[in-house]
Amino acid sequence: MTLKVEADRDVPSSDTVIIRVEGEVDVYTSPRLKQEIMDELAAGRTRLIVDLNAVEYLDSTALGVLIGGLKRARERGGDLQLICDNVRILRIFEITGLTRIFQIYRSRSEALAPAT
Repeated sequence: MTLKVEADRDVPSSDTVIIRVEGEVDVYTSPRLKQEIMDELAAGRTRLIVDLNAVEYLDSTALGVLIGGLKRARERGGDLQLICDNVRILRIFEITGLTRIFQIYRSRSEALAPAT
């Protein structure tokens, strides 16, 4: 049960951060992800993009952390979005109906592309 969480602030907008997550996100490791989300919101970032492409496993605790982060971001006028092209992980979001709640991109470049 290992988890690596890393914030990438080398993005075009200062209010945006990409939080890269690698490994297993479960009841034991999800507090690390929650703390990173809270730290970025406290730093004034309003657009959080969580990159789940390197996630091997995700449980309901992790979903709760992401939903909580989305709620807190929206309370601040922001958003929490996801990057995920892993079919197994995407299926979890589809089954739970969370594809209707989260904006999910397939790649970093798609997530950072200007809105048209």
